[in-house]
Amino acid sequence: MSAELKPVSEGPKERSSVYREADALARAFLSGFARTGLTVGGLILVVAGVVIAPLPGPLGLPLTVIGLMMVLRGSFRAKREFVRLQNRHPKFVRPLRRLLRRDPEIIPFIWQQSLRVERLVLPRRFRFLVRTRKKMKGRRRTPD
Repeated sequence: MSAELKPVSEGPKERSSVYREADALARAFLSGFARTGLTVGGLILVVAGVVIAPLPGPLGLPLTVIGLMMVLRGSFRAKREFVRLQNRHPKFVRPLRRLLRRDPEIIPFIWQQSLRVERLVLPRRFRFLVRTRKKMKGRRRTPD
């Protein structure tokens, strides 16, 4: 009869392994739930950013970028599609990737995008951003 009884030290070990399996299951469920929440929230922000973009003010682009960040963090499929898009059209996706970095350089990004838009829209004789920058640089330099 005493051979059938389990030692006291084995009881908690068995219980703790059961708890570990339950914890792993709960973590897996919660991480899936969090991923789904990130993806849905990101999609809502992307749609809101696209709707707000035509309105005056710069709120549409930041909302879209934040929503895209959330979708890319929450969905493996979206990451895979983003990488495919990046490989197909690197010039189109590069500015967006610059904004998705951990510490995005926002001012240089805005400057570069404004130069690109100016080059796309205005003829060469009406472009003023590069000339303005060169004039400003000339004023900052002081003779030693």
